[in-house]
Amino acid sequence: MEKTTTIGFIGAGNMAYALISGLIDGGFSAQNIKVSDKNATLLSQREIDFGIETFSDNTQLANQCEVIVFAVKPQILATVCKELQAHIIHKPLIISIVAGAKSTSIAHWLGWAPIVRAMPNTPALLGMGATGMMANEAVSAEQKVLTEQILGSVGKCFWVANEQMLDAVTALSGSGPAYFFLMIEAMAHTGTALGLNEETAKQLSIQTALGASMMADQSEGSPYQLRAKVTSKNGTTQAAIESFQNQDFEAVVARAMRSAFDRAQKIGFELDNE
Repeated sequence: MEKTTTIGFIGAGNMAYALISGLIDGGFSAQNIKVSDKNATLLSQREIDFGIETFSDNTQLANQCEVIVFAVKPQILATVCKELQAHIIHKPLIISIVAGAKSTSIAHWLGWAPIVRAMPNTPALLGMGATGMMANEAVSAEQKVLTEQILGSVGKCFWVANEQMLDAVTALSGSGPAYFFLMIEAMAHTGTALGLNEETAKQLSIQTALGASMMADQSEGSPYQLRAKVTSKNGTTQAAIESFQNQDFEAVVARAMRSAFDRAQKIGFELDNE
């Protein structure tokens, strides 16, 4: 990434915080990062956090940046884009991390491209994010590399071919952390019911999830192969796995992810009508 590249964030919330933190930790100069928001208290906090320049006026920020990251609520994105359309002369690279907002809708509201639509997830706050990315045809090879550097500062990122695949990313990794939190919650609750104290059950559940994830990441074997290795015939793990499967565990997960996918698409359709 060129040291002179100026990156502006419209929206100063948690995901903007994560990306700014990742960029600065990776050596990018705070002098070339700017953020705008209507929340003056939040802007003051970001000044304290990072020593970056802040704005209450989105257009003032945008006119100074080669890359603009949209990190706002879906409900206000159309208003933000139309405001920029009326006041921005140059055509910076847009990276949108707004859930459900299609690149075609953003291009329509703005009146320009190039646009990358991305779906990060909350572990980005710890530098452990998983992000799906989709670029429209106006995005150059150099801009794709720049996008990878920005979004890769908070974890791993992956290109997908089209908008629908990004809705699949939303259903898998975007909403996915909550699925694991639910599993941890259920395991800890049951551990307590089986006699463990609450804190021990909680920590055992968290460490088990962390260790299993690290094994899956670092092993050459598939998740199925890893599961098979720890499932002894007629043992305790087999009894638990069979209980899951007898209750159609895989189908439960599939239905949950399909529900998230359908909701992501519905949000996109709703935003199309803005």
